[in-house]
Amino acid sequence: MNAAMTNARRLLKDAKRLLEGGSYPTAATLAVLSIEESGKTAILRELAVAKDAKEIGQLWKRYRSHTQKNVAWILPQLVAQGARHLEDFRSLFDAGADHTQLLDSLKQLGLYTDCLGRAHWSEPEKVVDDKLARQLVQVADVLSRSREITVREIELWIKHLKPVWRGPMDWMKKAVANWYADMQREGLVQTAADEMESFLYGRKFTGPGRGSGV
Repeated sequence: MNAAMTNARRLLKDAKRLLEGGSYPTAATLAVLSIEESGKTAILRELAVAKDAKEIGQLWKRYRSHTQKNVAWILPQLVAQGARHLEDFRSLFDAGADHTQLLDSLKQLGLYTDCLGRAHWSEPEKVVDDKLARQLVQVADVLSRSREITVREIELWIKHLKPVWRGPMDWMKKAVANWYADMQREGLVQTAADEMESFLYGRKFTGPGRGSGV
């Protein structure tokens, strides 16, 4: 996870240099690659709690899929539109959503010439302008901000999430809340646990006692 985030920031740094140098299409493409690297961490968290070889195989397939790693790229847009709680971000994972394919297409258009539709030829410099490149670099910047992930954090993640993984959503929410509370108690995060509960439930959670949720 840390290696992926470090590489995401490296790609972002190069994208910014290209952006300021006026190479907008290539800057945009590197920004998309940075977004994909940042997206690996969510899949790796799922791998940590995978229950069997079949699920592990499916997750590694997702790990190598460009569109599976870029699902979060519209997150800043959702926040700007007022999203503040978990349910507000449901559209990120909507099976019918096309935002992942759109970003992958933009990445390709920033690198290659192509023939689209009825003999319409696309050229990177005519497709990707300053505004689009800057927007993608800004998104990559937001998504690449991350603290160091420790072994202890993942141990706690497995402790709380594995018993309820892919179970009822209420159980999984409670497990995440308990995981975060343990993280705060051990000094691994600074944000208050009740803020995580507010994000998960849309209010301060006052449910049953601690535990993994089962």
